[in-house]
Amino acid sequence: MTEAHLTRLETALRRLRRRTALVEEWGRLLADVLGSGGRLLACGNGGSAAQAQHLTAELVGRFDGERRALSAIPLHGDTSALTAIGNDYGADEVFARQVRAHGRSGDILICLSTSGTSRNVIAAARAATEQGMRTWALTGPAPNPLAGMCDAALAVDAPVTATVQEIHLAVVHMLCAVVDRVIREDDRRAVTT
Repeated sequence: MTEAHLTRLETALRRLRRRTALVEEWGRLLADVLGSGGRLLACGNGGSAAQAQHLTAELVGRFDGERRALSAIPLHGDTSALTAIGNDYGADEVFARQVRAHGRSGDILICLSTSGTSRNVIAAARAATEQGMRTWALTGPAPNPLAGMCDAALAVDAPVTATVQEIHLAVVHMLCAVVDRVIREDDRRAVTT
């Protein structure tokens, strides 16, 4: 069983290598948005919520070196808002309502869903588009509704949810590394000019 798990992960990682240019592009765009005062919003359910929060924590804090704090919000993190919105508007609106409150034109929403069919995450992507935000999806195998409606998607072609989540974590770390590198380079250039 453990060998099969590792084999699935190795296969998925080989496929991810073909998408590193997209991760680099996302990281540079994210650094540009965050570096100019914009914000990242992130959402997902269950394990994907944990990945979203991991990403935002690395950006607000730091990933692998010192740099300034960046604005990033995990939309499941405010449990009072989450439960109030769920109670008043229904579970499908728990992220979309927060996107409408916190998102601004030019900001980025990253949506994590291993299935790509989570209704509340899809609703958040729709709300972000209406706000003029850029939308990115990290999903499991495509095609899926979330990947189809976002501006860009990285769909992990793996048959098991755990493998998809493990690849999502690798992507989160890769994004953070790019953001840290670009922000530090930009800050160094600003000091020398």
